[in-house]
Amino acid sequence: MRFHTFLLKYGEIGIKGKNRYLFEDALVRQVRRALEPVDGEFQVYKSQARIYVDCEGDYDYEDAVEHLKRVFGLVGICPVVRLEDQGFDQLKKDVVAYMDEMYPDKKFTFKVESRRAKKSYPMNSMEISRDLGEAILEAFPEIRVDVHHPDVQVNIEVRNQIYVYSQIIPGAGGMPVGTNGKAMLLLSGGIDSPVAGYMISKRGVGLEAAYFHAPPYTSERAKQKVVDLAKIVSRYAGPIRLHVVNFTDIQLYIYDQCPHDELTIIMRRYMMRIAEHFARKDGCLGLITGESIGQVASQTMQSLAATNDVCTLPVYRPVIGYDKQEIVNISEKIGTFETSIQPFEDCCTIFVAKHPVTKPNLGVIRRSEEKLAEKIDELVKEAIDSAEIIEVEE
Repeated sequence: MRFHTFLLKYGEIGIKGKNRYLFEDALVRQVRRALEPVDGEFQVYKSQARIYVDCEGDYDYEDAVEHLKRVFGLVGICPVVRLEDQGFDQLKKDVVAYMDEMYPDKKFTFKVESRRAKKSYPMNSMEISRDLGEAILEAFPEIRVDVHHPDVQVNIEVRNQIYVYSQIIPGAGGMPVGTNGKAMLLLSGGIDSPVAGYMISKRGVGLEAAYFHAPPYTSERAKQKVVDLAKIVSRYAGPIRLHVVNFTDIQLYIYDQCPHDELTIIMRRYMMRIAEHFARKDGCLGLITGESIGQVASQTMQSLAATNDVCTLPVYRPVIGYDKQEIVNISEKIGTFETSIQPFEDCCTIFVAKHPVTKPNLGVIRRSEEKLAEKIDELVKEAIDSAEIIEVEE
C-alpha cells in the first residue's frame, strides 16, 4: 500500500502547558534531521497538536519508518493514506478498499473512530464512524465489531483532505533531544556506557563523549570500536562530539607511584577530572557513566563515593540499579551489543590490579594521590591539550 503521510504521536510533551510549543518545535527539528538520509522528499510540520510528515513522490517507506522509530519524543508512528474529499459515497468505497488491502485475512474485530477537524463537513464524527463501520461490515461480513477492545481501530480524520490510518508503530518515547541541555558521557568500549548514553539522551539530553585511550597498550582498533559505538548511539542522540584522550602517561605514572590495589580508583578519579574539564568547557551540565552498583570493584558504593569526590558537576548513572542482563537487553535493542563485545581491550581492563580495593577509604586515596604531585598536573594538561576531537554522526 502507498502511504502518503505519517501522523506522529507524542506522549508527555502533551502535558507541558504553555511551553509545549517549544518541545513540539524541537521534535519537528529532530524528525527533519532523522529523515535527511532517507531517499525521498519529506515535508514535516505541526498542526492542531499533531505532527505530520507528508511524503512527496517515491520514497523508501521501510527506511523512513526505521529512522522515525529512533526519534526520542515520538510514541507512535501512523502510516496514513490521504484521500481527496469526493463525497461520502466515494469515501466509503475508498475505506473499504483500504481495509481489503491492509488486512487480507478478515478474521478480526474492528471499530471506526472519526475526528472531524473540518467543521464544515456535512456529517459529524459519530455519523461518519457509524456509516463507515456499516460499509465495512457490508463488504466483509466475516469481520465483527468490538467497540471496547477491537483488534483494529480504523481512524478517519476529516481535514481539507481525509486521512485514513489503522496502524500505530511504537516509537522510542522520551523527550526530544536538546530540550534538557547537554551532558558528557564517559564512553568506553564496553556494554554499559553506550546504554547509559542512550538512556540519558532519551530524556532530551544532548551528548558529548570522552574516551580514554592508552596506546600502545590499547590498539587503534579499540579506539575505532568506541567511534563505532558513538555512531550507533548517535542514531538516537544526534551528532556526538567525541574527545579522545591519550591517557597512557597518566596511567603509567599512577602505576609507578601509587599502591596497586588503588590503581583503578585513582585512575577513575583522573578520568572524571578530565571529563569534567571538557564538560565545563563545552557547556555540559553533568557527566554520564555506565556504572552499576557492585558490578566490579570500582562500582561498589564506597568506590562510587570516592569517584564522586573529585566532581563538582552532577554524575548521572542511569543503569545504577540494573543487573548485567538488563543492560545487555537494552544494548541488543539499540544495536550496540555486537560492537561492545568485540575483543579489543580498553585502558581500564589493561591496568586493572589483581586484587583491587573494593571499599576504598577516601582519606587514604587522597594521601596516595599526594605522591603524584610532582608531575600529575603537567601530565593532565598535556592529555587535555593533545586530545583528539572527532565529530561523530551516523
